[in-house]
Amino acid sequence: MEDTYRTIVAPVEGLYKEKGSKFIAKAYPVRSEEEVKEVLQALRKEYFDARHHCYAYLLGADKALYRANDDGEPNHSAGDPIMGQIKSAGLSNVLVVVIRYFGGTKLGVGGLIHAYRTATADALTQAEIEERHETTFVTVQFAYEQMNDIMRIVKDFDLPVREQDFQLDCRLTVEVRTSMAQQIAEQFENFGSLGNQ
Repeated sequence: MEDTYRTIVAPVEGLYKEKGSKFIAKAYPVRSEEEVKEVLQALRKEYFDARHHCYAYLLGADKALYRANDDGEPNHSAGDPIMGQIKSAGLSNVLVVVIRYFGGTKLGVGGLIHAYRTATADALTQAEIEERHETTFVTVQFAYEQMNDIMRIVKDFDLPVREQDFQLDCRLTVEVRTSMAQQIAEQFENFGSLGNQ
């Protein structure tokens, strides 16, 4: 299973101006549609006086989750050009929102496509890009006596611990590279039982 993808390290901003209109492009690394909604809400509050908040996002190593939104601009004149830039940069787990302040002069569909594409490209060219691996969570429940065996697996595979509860019955949740989830789960099952992820 392919679980590697390229994304931006931190939020970046780009800008394009034409005939009084201002296009502010903001790109964010995101991991879920929930995160996308949170960013969009925050931007709509911050830029409440802008005419449009057009966006596109692409999620997952397989790029299966995606959306492009024109937010009132003519069909395919905003969201698609933004998405095109994300795809041509070979990125995933990225949200780009282009905030438009209308300058009083209509740009036409061709002008809009150019403006949204250029603003997005300006933001993405400033981004630091890194390769990451898709991850999932594996939870194991085990008896306290199995602690050393479980912790040895965690150490051997260098797994980040996300939750732990060590009492008479112990519970541990680790973050695992998606392609290794089955292998790690099988290792854990030698010493305990898998819990709900």
